[in-house]
Amino acid sequence: MTATGSTSTHLDPARLQEAAKRHLWMHFTRMSAYSDHDVPVIARGQGPYVWDSRGRRYLDGLSGLFVVQAGHGRQELADAASAQAATLGYFPLWSYAHPTGVELAERLATMAPGQINRVFFTTGGSEAVESAWKLARQYFRAIGQPGRYKVISRNIAYHGTTMGALSITGLADIKAPFEPLVPGSVRVPNTNFYRAPEHGDDPEAFGRWAAGAIEAAIEMEGPESVAAVFLEPVQNSGGCFTPPPGYFARVREICDRHGVLLVSDEVICAFGRLGHWFGAERYGYEPDMITVAKGLTSGYSPIGALLASDRLMEPFLADHRTFLHGITFAGHPVSSAVALANLDLFEKEDLLGNVRTREERFRQTLERLLELPIVGDVRGAGYFYGIELVKDKATKESFEEEECERLLRGFVSPALFEAGLICRADDRGDPVIQLAPPLVCGPEHFDEIEQVLRDVLSQAWQRL
Repeated sequence: MTATGSTSTHLDPARLQEAAKRHLWMHFTRMSAYSDHDVPVIARGQGPYVWDSRGRRYLDGLSGLFVVQAGHGRQELADAASAQAATLGYFPLWSYAHPTGVELAERLATMAPGQINRVFFTTGGSEAVESAWKLARQYFRAIGQPGRYKVISRNIAYHGTTMGALSITGLADIKAPFEPLVPGSVRVPNTNFYRAPEHGDDPEAFGRWAAGAIEAAIEMEGPESVAAVFLEPVQNSGGCFTPPPGYFARVREICDRHGVLLVSDEVICAFGRLGHWFGAERYGYEPDMITVAKGLTSGYSPIGALLASDRLMEPFLADHRTFLHGITFAGHPVSSAVALANLDLFEKEDLLGNVRTREERFRQTLERLLELPIVGDVRGAGYFYGIELVKDKATKESFEEEECERLLRGFVSPALFEAGLICRADDRGDPVIQLAPPLVCGPEHFDEIEQVLRDVLSQAWQRL
């Protein structure tokens, strides 16, 4: 390590590149890719757009990482952070409370469906999922069912990167380097109707089958050993798998029949992404727990939370029992203040209503891409869509690994960025492009997204 002093590199693009390549370890990133290419350095944002350190503008079609619901550059949120930091910059929630944490907990409990009235704060989504599994396990011990420790989740589903959340995750490639993981995680089919040919054009039959697979897994493992089922309202990884009609109602019935908890992982789907405060509202089910993060502050400060029903809290209100879990920065006063200001902004500008009003226009705009031979499916809900790419539309044939490497990673991803669109080209399942623009977006932004995608995907098809 060499001493470089404290001189800021913020206004010097060349210096930023040098420092990034030498010292920054980016997440889920092939670091070798930047040996002969610049690292993208995003320097500022306003509304749905961001600018890099060299002044070039991009439409943020992914809301950062499914996060910036209210758009970039919101002075209200910066002011809320500043005011709170000047009043109380930090205090833990370990045996103490602070005003913004209490107020935010009450507000979230008021917004949450059913009997969900308790809020356990974290600093992000992985921690929220981790906390949910730990709570489920200790809860069942507390009520005399210590054998319940297993969890059920869906194929290809992403639930986080901490060891417990990673164990629940259904992506083999990102789990393999860290095995053995936490035992007791069981996988069931997801709800990708596009690749469910045995059910033809009957989504309800597909939903019965997919929900039935959860019950079959519970019975196979032994109901007395299963603690919880973890499901996203719309599954992110694999490309925005929406639930078939009746699916969640059946899953709720199955969980109740076998005494299993239902966890709605809404780290992405909550706070307007689907046009409601929670995805569970949109699809009409009442979970026992909800995990949230990302959009709660629109990304202006890190926070996450586990929202739990009253019955899960009940054993911890008796005797000397304690939930033996905690996180230093969870429910940070500044993050809580930003979250409250963010929720105020949602209500003031009716961002949920904006999504509900315009989501059909967004869908219709993206569905124009079905004219292209490389686009097999467009699916999603709200402001959360996946576009599946195929080699043959008639057969739904997907791409080989070498083709994904050459086409998706080698051309599509960099070409979209070069054309001024930030989105996600993902091949953790079948190759998809994911879109989740800020909730402030309107038809002019949808058209811009469609045009960039049309140009780049047309070029990609020619390269085949």
